[in-house]
Amino acid sequence: MIQLYNTLTRKKEDFQTIEPDVVKLYVCGVTVYNDAHVGHAMSALVFDVIRRYLEYRGYKVKHVMNYTDVDDKIINRAKQLGEEPLRLSQRYIEDYTNDLKNLNILPATSYPQVSKTMPLIIEFIENLIEKGYAYAAENGDVYFRVTKDEDYGKLSGRKIEDMQAGARIEVGEAKEHPMDFALWKAAKPGEIFWESPWGQGRPGWHIECSAMNLAELGEQIDIHGGGNDLIFPHHENEIAQTESYTGKPFARYWIHNGMLQLGGEKMSKSLGNIVSIKDFLKKRDADVMRMLVLSGYYRAPLIFNEETQDAAEKSLERLKSAFRPAPVTAKGLTPEAASALMTQTESTQGSFTNAMDDDFNTPLAIAALHELVKTINTARDHGATDAQLQPAQATLRELTGGLSLRLPEKQGSSEDETRVNALIEERNQARKLKQWARSDEIRDQLKEMGVTIEDSKDGTKWRWS
Repeated sequence: MIQLYNTLTRKKEDFQTIEPDVVKLYVCGVTVYNDAHVGHAMSALVFDVIRRYLEYRGYKVKHVMNYTDVDDKIINRAKQLGEEPLRLSQRYIEDYTNDLKNLNILPATSYPQVSKTMPLIIEFIENLIEKGYAYAAENGDVYFRVTKDEDYGKLSGRKIEDMQAGARIEVGEAKEHPMDFALWKAAKPGEIFWESPWGQGRPGWHIECSAMNLAELGEQIDIHGGGNDLIFPHHENEIAQTESYTGKPFARYWIHNGMLQLGGEKMSKSLGNIVSIKDFLKKRDADVMRMLVLSGYYRAPLIFNEETQDAAEKSLERLKSAFRPAPVTAKGLTPEAASALMTQTESTQGSFTNAMDDDFNTPLAIAALHELVKTINTARDHGATDAQLQPAQATLRELTGGLSLRLPEKQGSSEDETRVNALIEERNQARKLKQWARSDEIRDQLKEMGVTIEDSKDGTKWRWS
């Protein structure tokens, strides 16, 4: 039984879907006004892993990720660049879609956009006004009346009276209460707008996701996800709007990932401390980012620096090492050693599933995979043949496939390994004779073959890259 931590109840719960074997998953996407950064990649990868594991366990996942293409930030950025707002946002949507593809993230079932959901957004707001949950102000804005919602604050654990102490009504706002939030904003001169019963304007941020969710997945969903910076006010307000509209519980489970941190701070465009996905992929393989995310617990902060990236890369290489071929001289394992390899293979499968079933505990799952890798490599060193290694390697490939780590079919043939060893021996002789040019030529030749070598006082070690 899969258990997951529910932000709403603040505890782990057994996972039960509304519709048998079908998961309705909505994840808040990006506001498209600039290049996406590795913080966005972290959240996208977390939910890609969750989705892939649910599919590995037999569920059909209807995965919706929205694009916020109507927003103050987009309007301001478009003014700076002298570009039409929707054209700018569409350009960045295409860029981010390409980023996700390059990160090996499965396409969502659908990608709704705010600009294409406007009729439903307006209908949604009208319904809330009719029910008394919202009101139209004289200045053309429409606000949600938080005091009408008795459960307001249940996701974040905040109380209206406590929040009110630090809240105020800004100049130009026409709220009844400081905590009321905008469902519709009257357009300012020169801004993009849509016609509505309250005049020309555009939707507030929170109502957009409620409407897109309703359009794509219906009144009730299984999982709503996003970064933990969205718990309040965004997801809190989504719950208030949607449940006031439908009269039903909105999402059964709320899952939130921790923030990616650079230099001890959350990575964000507003802080100016970003590393774009494109820049990262120029230096590292996409699976390094995936392994970095898998190596940490998804609800915890994730440190992003050269050290953690290097550690993720080494962890990935250790997994790949399990697919090295057996030496041509391999004579086979003893029955006892062959049995031990089989036992570890079966144990790993159970350990991996137990870890992932426990709120997607990827660090424990990766640890279980490394135990299998260690056993495979030890078996190879003790004479295992390719035929004896194959079942354990197949299990490793199946489990890493559930996390979408792309591992090689086989890291070179036995003949390739013999050739590599011969070249390394030749290089060692060249180094002894101080024939540095020849030594460098052999290093380059090995690199072209996909071999990485490491020189140390104990000699030269090599591995497939």
